[in-house]
Amino acid sequence: MSLAVLYSRALSGMDAAQVTVEVHLANGLPAFTIVGLPEAEVKESKDRVRAALLTCQFDFPARRITVNLAPADLPKESGRFDLPIALGILAASGQIPVARLAEYEFAGELALTGELRPIRGALAMTYRAVSSGRGFILPEANAAEAALVEEAAVYPARSLLQVAAHLAGRDALSRYIPDTRPAAPDYPDMREVKGQAQSKRALEIAAAGGHSLLMSGPPGTGKSMLAARFPSILPAMTEAEALESAAMQSLGGSFDISQWRQRPYRSPHHTASAVAMVGGGSNPRPGEISVAMHGVLFLDELPEFDRHVLEVLREPLESGRITISRAARRADFRAQFQLVAAMNPCPCGYLGHYNGRCHCTPDQIARYRGKISGPLLDRIDIQIEVPAVSQQDLLKQADGETSALIRQRVEAARQRQLSRQGKPNAQLGVSEIDDFCTPAASGAALLQQAITRLNLSARAYHRVLKVARTIADLAGSAEIQTSNIAEAVQYRRMDKS
Repeated sequence: MSLAVLYSRALSGMDAAQVTVEVHLANGLPAFTIVGLPEAEVKESKDRVRAALLTCQFDFPARRITVNLAPADLPKESGRFDLPIALGILAASGQIPVARLAEYEFAGELALTGELRPIRGALAMTYRAVSSGRGFILPEANAAEAALVEEAAVYPARSLLQVAAHLAGRDALSRYIPDTRPAAPDYPDMREVKGQAQSKRALEIAAAGGHSLLMSGPPGTGKSMLAARFPSILPAMTEAEALESAAMQSLGGSFDISQWRQRPYRSPHHTASAVAMVGGGSNPRPGEISVAMHGVLFLDELPEFDRHVLEVLREPLESGRITISRAARRADFRAQFQLVAAMNPCPCGYLGHYNGRCHCTPDQIARYRGKISGPLLDRIDIQIEVPAVSQQDLLKQADGETSALIRQRVEAARQRQLSRQGKPNAQLGVSEIDDFCTPAASGAALLQQAITRLNLSARAYHRVLKVARTIADLAGSAEIQTSNIAEAVQYRRMDKS
């Protein structure tokens, strides 16, 4: 038989579209052609496949070889098509049977020795392969990741020879069955932070309602320490959240099976570009905001980030997704992350410090804070000041609440939200705010005063209501009380500056 048809997957944003790999052998001068919009890595597979077949003692047919990757208008990238192309040549030349090719989908990069190297996006591809009803043969290094998809028939292989023997019925590959799931995540404990009771309270509210948070304070007050421990008080990930987060990390090539069900914590340096932050490239890949899916994106020294980089965060903070558009491609990525940011109150950092070291002028302070635009600041739900820790607190033994104790209250409040509206408070729409966040009469009067005195925008008004709803949930109150509104207004510190 001179024609073989196999199946694989191509990545396009979060989607992993099916690719039909057709290999045809024809008479004529020897040639090896790959068509179907292949990118450079796919075109280079010709040399990898030829060397791997010869190294494994297979015959490389001296004929005109045409490989078609369909659909032709879908760009194909990376070395994941090496394995199906090599198997297609073997099947078309009669060196392995074609009968079982339709039972599986294939993906894997070939070394020149015929060994299979790991690929990017295995979890996303396996997720889609389940719906096709086929098994998935892929490199052994990707097996644990791919098997996270329930009901996925994953068959790991170390080399091209193993796959060929399996298809020939000589030495069957074993379906991968994970023995145990990775251990529970181990986060740094909030108890290690001395003092900062008000800041911990703000973090608890942010964790309970899924709110974004900005901390402002002098150097050494524990802002980064608090942010690093923030994932430890977030609710445990559901199976769906864990799978979605892992799939996004797999697309970015950063997934580690030991991090399963652990909230992502991303902390890019302030020199990061806009593309690194939101994703992009000629073949769009997810950026930091998408890799932080269902986790935390921590931006330290917020004013030091390029203004353009910060502005690109505005849309995903509102919508929870990002669309990367290029001339010939468009990719959609989810971006439901919690933004936690930290900044100094002035250029020298010591404004308001008890040692009185700050000598910044009001103009310098205004210019420094002006690096963060009003529209971005308006989208941050909670804005707090983190004061310098007193010497007495610093010398004490750490005796605050543990992360486990705080997380119990957070999970109870989050469960109230899910039972009431099916989503965290931070994700409520305008009409839902009217339904679920209406305060008592006295609270409404207080909120009206705050709008007038602080000149709050409509967006800030809604965010104050959502934070107040979360505070009421933490207190176990069905109605938003005046004290809840008062506390929520206190978390708009930057509006008062």
